[in-house]
Amino acid sequence: MSSDPAPKPLPFHYQFIAGAIAGISEILTMYPLDVVKTRAQLSTGTQKVGIVSSLKQIVQSEGVPALYRGILPPIMVEAPKRATKFATNEQYTAMYKKMFGVEKMTQSLAILTGVSAGITEAFLIVPFELVKIRMQDKANYGKYNGTIDTLTKIIRHEGPLALFNGLEATVWRHAAWNGGYFGVIFGVRDVLPKAETKEGQLLINFTAGAIGGTVGTALNTPFDVVKTRIQGYNGTGPRKYNWTLPSVALVAKEEGALALYKGFLPKVLRLGPGGGILLVVFETVSNFIRKNIMKD
Repeated sequence: MSSDPAPKPLPFHYQFIAGAIAGISEILTMYPLDVVKTRAQLSTGTQKVGIVSSLKQIVQSEGVPALYRGILPPIMVEAPKRATKFATNEQYTAMYKKMFGVEKMTQSLAILTGVSAGITEAFLIVPFELVKIRMQDKANYGKYNGTIDTLTKIIRHEGPLALFNGLEATVWRHAAWNGGYFGVIFGVRDVLPKAETKEGQLLINFTAGAIGGTVGTALNTPFDVVKTRIQGYNGTGPRKYNWTLPSVALVAKEEGALALYKGFLPKVLRLGPGGGILLVVFETVSNFIRKNIMKD
């Protein structure tokens, strides 16, 4: 592990900007896989459809724009969401170091700061996630005409509090993902040799972020499945899924434990490389700010 001093911390507003740019870069690159993931998680049947087949079916039956249906809510929230992820992680790091009286980061501290950042992030994104899920659901095809229409109809027919359906599940999902993501990033960077070149550092960042994204996805997919089911409920008929842990148990009982990993492949294909993209862009923008904007 390198003994070089840590990079100079950025002020919160610069962390926010770097996180926002990183988040938008990731979502523009990987979004179609999120549509496939949502469709798989909403399916309660046993039939399995491959990623390529699912993409082909969506394009053939609904057109290419369907691969980006519901992208506006994530784009609207992506900047504050990813900015919150990285900026609050940095803020929690400083807070916990002071609280526990330690100077150097440890893996357990990295996990704790990640979980804390994930919980903070979850409260911000719930309404946007709910609108996105409703728009991505094939069963709602033709029901909603864009983001504003979806938002308006949810509020009109289900009440404004419906926008926060799935909050508890979202907290579980983001706490698990962020804890795994930042904890693994610390561990991978700790064991890899120090990069000698700029390209080598980019490779280390992408590797650490991609492994972190993969582990985070493995940890949080069951919570993501039930979050999708909870937010997919549109107020018609009895509510089947409500609280997270009972819903996890119900899905496992009725559909088998593997059903808790529905949509895992498209999700991990998005958030594995996506986690690498996030970290590379965040670190690149942060270093640019340090060198060109925060000159001593």
